[in-house]
Amino acid sequence: MKYALVTGGSGGIGSAICIKLAKNGYHVIIHYNSNAAAATLTKETIINDGGSAEIIQFDVTDSNAVKKGLEHWKQNHPEEYISTLINNAGTSKDLLMIWMEQNDWSDVIDTNLNSFFNVTSTLLKEMVLNKWGRIINVVSLSGIKGLPGQTNYSAAKAGVIGATKALAQEVGRKKITVNAVAPGYIKTEMTSDLNEKELKRIIPINRFGTPEEVANVVSFLASNESSYITGEVININGGLYT
Repeated sequence: MKYALVTGGSGGIGSAICIKLAKNGYHVIIHYNSNAAAATLTKETIINDGGSAEIIQFDVTDSNAVKKGLEHWKQNHPEEYISTLINNAGTSKDLLMIWMEQNDWSDVIDTNLNSFFNVTSTLLKEMVLNKWGRIINVVSLSGIKGLPGQTNYSAAKAGVIGATKALAQEVGRKKITVNAVAPGYIKTEMTSDLNEKELKRIIPINRFGTPEEVANVVSFLASNESSYITGEVININGGLYT
């Protein structure tokens, strides 16, 4: 059995990824920081569907907490390793930069960019030793195009995109692929306040995407079928930006 860790697995996109990976035979480790109820619901959904899952809690911005949490998991699974990592945890604090405070910048960078290093660096060695791994980073249209009011978020996601491309070149010989998916407007709690009726006019597909559509792409990138794809960023935005 392969083990997959999904950070931010309690959220809309994260939960859909967890459920999809479980259907593909993964034992899914559902990470959360504060929303235990949502993580538990995702776990119950997987188990009720015949899948295998567990929950793990730590703050992705705290490198010591990350290491402690994953070391504890390893102690309970000494013969196993986490072969697939989905870096999905994130947050946004949208403001025009003229009004942005230091904590608005730092919190978003810590949660979206520094967390990539904290979690990935902790798990990477075992992937290298076992000569197989999948790292998939959930970024955003903001990190590719840049969006007003999201200077902090755009900077963080652009940073993860650069790290994706660099790390892919470092570990490719060990049969570890590193890719990213960049969702546009997806129907989640984060976009619930947006006016879909107005915004869909600028989207060629003429609608918002679903978390399941993001999960389907992540599932492919986590599979053996994607073994010759690495260092790529796949847009999932309905043609909004190409």
